Amino acid sequence: MARLEAKTDVTGSVWKITTVVGQTLAPGDTVMLIESMKMEIPVIAEDGGTIKEFRFAEGESITEGEVVAILEG
Repeated sequence: MARLEAKTDVTGSVWKITTVVGQTLAPGDTVMLIESMKMEIPVIAEDGGTIKEFRFAEGESITEGEVVAILEG
């Protein structure tokens, strides 16, 4: 199985985690929502896979390009 990383494209904070560990996602599914400049921006599972861990909790600050979740596909 391949280790896949879901990364954020923006700097902001984790507004809402919309998935759970163990959940299987299809390519294009939303992993979580990031709040940046009063907008909600989704983090997308580009290749799909099963969520193994989250690197951040709701409310935590993140920087553009950071890995926010690990998936296995």
